[in-house]
Amino acid sequence: MPEDETNGRDDERGWVIYSPIARILSGGRRGITLYPFILMVPEVRDNVVILNHERIHNEQQRELYIVGFYVLYVGYWLRGLLTGADDAYRSIPFEREAYGKERDLGYLSFRKPHSWRQY
Repeated sequence: MPEDETNGRDDERGWVIYSPIARILSGGRRGITLYPFILMVPEVRDNVVILNHERIHNEQQRELYIVGFYVLYVGYWLRGLLTGADDAYRSIPFEREAYGKERDLGYLSFRKPHSWRQY
């Protein structure tokens, strides 16, 4: 397998897959979480902040039984569009939590379930 597509079990927080396809699936971003998989572009292989961001999404998806996460995610995104938010994507509570805590590498060890509701 080419080096840029190294796959492997990261830990209990999901499977991490580094592949160029992540950029397509994520709409041009550096990663996307599709529980239990975290897909990231190879260029960010050593970026623990981006990995932590995606791990937070993995926890959000797990606690909302995956489907609930996507229903709410799209709903919040549409609400952002309809209310004229400057950036509908950044107004989604799931993204606000992940961006707000991505640099706190110990966050998931003390994160309470459904913490995204505070955002």
